[in-house]
Amino acid sequence: MGVSDVADGLVRGLDSVTGGLMAPFFEPVVRLGVTGLSRAGKTVFITGLVANLLQHGRMPQLRAAAAGRIDAVYLQPQPDLTLPRFAYEDHLAAMTGDDPHWPQSTRAVSELRLSFRVRPAGFFAGLGGPRVMHLDIVDYPGEWLLDLGLMDKTYAEWSEATLDRIAKRREAQGFMALARAEDGALRLEEGRAQALAAAFTTYLTEARAAGWSDCTPGRFLLPGDLAGSPVLTFAPLPQPAEAGRNSLWREMARRYEGYKAKVVQPFFRDHFARVDRQVVLVDVLGAIHQGPQALEDLRRTMADVLGAFRPGRNGWLTGLLGGRRVERILFAATKADHLHHAQHPALTAIMAAMLTEAKTRADFAGARTEALSLAALRCTVEEVVSRDGEALEAVRGRLLSGKSAVMYPGQLPTDPARLLSPARRGAEGWLGADYGLMSFLPARMSLRPGEGPPHIRLDRAAEFLFGDRL
Repeated sequence: MGVSDVADGLVRGLDSVTGGLMAPFFEPVVRLGVTGLSRAGKTVFITGLVANLLQHGRMPQLRAAAAGRIDAVYLQPQPDLTLPRFAYEDHLAAMTGDDPHWPQSTRAVSELRLSFRVRPAGFFAGLGGPRVMHLDIVDYPGEWLLDLGLMDKTYAEWSEATLDRIAKRREAQGFMALARAEDGALRLEEGRAQALAAAFTTYLTEARAAGWSDCTPGRFLLPGDLAGSPVLTFAPLPQPAEAGRNSLWREMARRYEGYKAKVVQPFFRDHFARVDRQVVLVDVLGAIHQGPQALEDLRRTMADVLGAFRPGRNGWLTGLLGGRRVERILFAATKADHLHHAQHPALTAIMAAMLTEAKTRADFAGARTEALSLAALRCTVEEVVSRDGEALEAVRGRLLSGKSAVMYPGQLPTDPARLLSPARRGAEGWLGADYGLMSFLPARMSLRPGEGPPHIRLDRAAEFLFGDRL
């Protein structure tokens, strides 16, 4: 069963139908999905976005805010009573308190509702008073999104592709030795299955820490209440010539199919298929710092991500029939504050170039896509420093140790091909270039009334994602 089959087979109840018919005329709702890969900054993005929408003095490129048409923005109880509430207040306190630090990362799906009271513009300005629009922000781990790519693969196909891809990675050496020594045709012994699954989970954990992007199945990293269950006790194996009914191979395949049916498909049905707009956060600078192979891995992963969407235009008829499609997708390169603003166009160009193939497919299908570089919480200031008689455009921030430091991460090329071409060729390092990054803490700040925390281009992101609904 493929992703499209799951989507086309979704059945919506009467409440969903009437809601879809009535919402556009009364209080429309936009569901914004926020995801990204590990350390891309999902929690910081949502916190910074909500804070700057509640106090929109730093949002000049959100047209409704710039025109003064937003009368009020307020948090409301979320509509889905089965999901945890996104802990906005706790995360904001962590980022802006007396000892500012980064909040904990996303571990499960959460939701938050933000409501806008907006005065109409243009022809409709004099026809009525303010109206209300609800923005439901859904936060979910990026690893779960990547799992949607498993829906179109059999266990044999997934095993072969995974083993080929990770064979030369240092982090996979222990697991690969165990997998190659295993005979999947032998009768299942639960202890061996558990050992293989544990070794594969160890690889995934180390691969994510090393900067690799393709770390699936995602629930192996975020098991929650599924820890120790059979749906998380499988691993890729070389396919034997024959595999009997009670063999290790057949049981691994059964558990893999169970993972798709019991974990991936419900996530698609309950959360992902209901999203109207989507932002995918990408740590491009981190991948560049890791090297060409990590950058190519990220490029492939991002292309796979867009393949999981059902791009197109949401109309009342498709909503009535249950064929909801993501209308707009923003791919955002985060941590733009780690670069001087003079390098931001180069970072945005690299983000756009990495997604050219996938973006073309989405545009053709009717969805609007855009690449952007941003920082949801700006934690540096810009400086020009001198090195060997040369002026370098750098940034200064507070290190994890609490000390202040200046960082010049290297000069990104204006032509993205200078990075993407050696990455596609599998180069081991950057030729004639050195890119470095430091980890900065949030800066101590004092906010004036009406201002949210400092950021870079959150207003542009908001305008693209839902500005048209305001």
